[in-house]
Amino acid sequence: MSEGVDTVGLDSPPLLAVDGLLDDPGTRIIVCCGAGGVGKTTTAAALGVRAAERGRKAVVLTIDPARRLAQSMGIDSLDNTPREVGGVGADGGGLHAMMLDMKRTFDEIVEAHADAERARAILANPFYQSLSAGFAGTQEYMAMEKLGQLRARDDWDLIIVDTPPSRSALDFLDAPKRLGSFLDGKFIRVLMAPAKVGGRAGMKFLNVGMSIMTGTLSKLMGASLLKDVQTFVAAMDTMFGGFRTRADATFRLLQAPGTAFLVVAAPEPDALREAAYFVERLAAEKMPLAGLVLNRVHGSGADQLSAERALAAAENLEDAGIVDQESGKAGLRDPADDDGTSDASPDSDSDNPSDSSPVVDGITAGLLRLHAERMQVIAREQRTRDRFTSLHPEVAVAEVAALPGDVHDLAGLRAIGERLAAGVPAGA
Repeated sequence: MSEGVDTVGLDSPPLLAVDGLLDDPGTRIIVCCGAGGVGKTTTAAALGVRAAERGRKAVVLTIDPARRLAQSMGIDSLDNTPREVGGVGADGGGLHAMMLDMKRTFDEIVEAHADAERARAILANPFYQSLSAGFAGTQEYMAMEKLGQLRARDDWDLIIVDTPPSRSALDFLDAPKRLGSFLDGKFIRVLMAPAKVGGRAGMKFLNVGMSIMTGTLSKLMGASLLKDVQTFVAAMDTMFGGFRTRADATFRLLQAPGTAFLVVAAPEPDALREAAYFVERLAAEKMPLAGLVLNRVHGSGADQLSAERALAAAENLEDAGIVDQESGKAGLRDPADDDGTSDASPDSDSDNPSDSSPVVDGITAGLLRLHAERMQVIAREQRTRDRFTSLHPEVAVAEVAALPGDVHDLAGLRAIGERLAAGVPAGA
């Protein structure tokens, strides 16, 4: 076990020191990854707020289409330009936030790496417009492109990335490779071949084969689409290598010591299974894992009362019989024995359980059943977490208590940050 890592018992995972991670000047990039719907956006925003208020110049890059990040930070809207978040920061720290515009980022790449005439031709090409707006993996690739751009500017000493809400958390790591494979693939190379073969001899050599191929593709794709693709490929020819080069550079950046991955999950089997896959993939890619953030964990301030005991007590109350603790002997009170001649007056504050009314008994039984349900949820979450921990005992964990409602302002983000730093759910 590494030095400086807190533990809470032999069977418990090491606690993730979130403040230590944020305060370390060597930490330049934090990537929040995980399955969809586990609270990555909220975690990223809360980390940004806490980092800024601990003196870091932070920027949060989100890819959340619901725009909850902008609302929680008091900003009307976020776009592809980092915007300052007011009222956040201390000791020279500050916070900016932005939301990835996938198509705009792709357009910026084209404009930066092609001359004006060629850039106009590419941007107007129908196939490019479809590719930049919705090609599988484009969003994840553009997130990595934007990360590379932010890191190159060096305006911030901490960049926090909220990865796209993909079906699989691994899409973020796989997308650059997939897009690069598409751009370097045989289909693209065949479409580029006529432009790469010089002179009439070369064209004659290709004419027969190309006419057969284009005739077949025209039937499959439609003549108009094929022409759009060929025009796009011809215009993008000089840029294909740049996509691969930048993707490789950003991938190396993610492997660098200044990067820290936080795998975000909920205490649910599917989410933690996805988290386990991601932990294993990060290890295989030699990428630095800081730990696991387990969101929406339930706790109780009365966990000494088990679910079984609470249900038994509720059943006694609902059956109009409770445990009689007088004289140290346990027994059940029969309502028929209650002849109304109790020594205590109706207004007395007696602690004797037999003085409770049916209404109070009913309310108490209901509360006991709610407590039993909560304890069953806690036990189920604990078993799920323990399965993950048994597979990856070395992974530090911060547990964040479930909140009664959604986070919608800076106060809520600060509360999440405090729970992240504490590392354990409230009441646990």
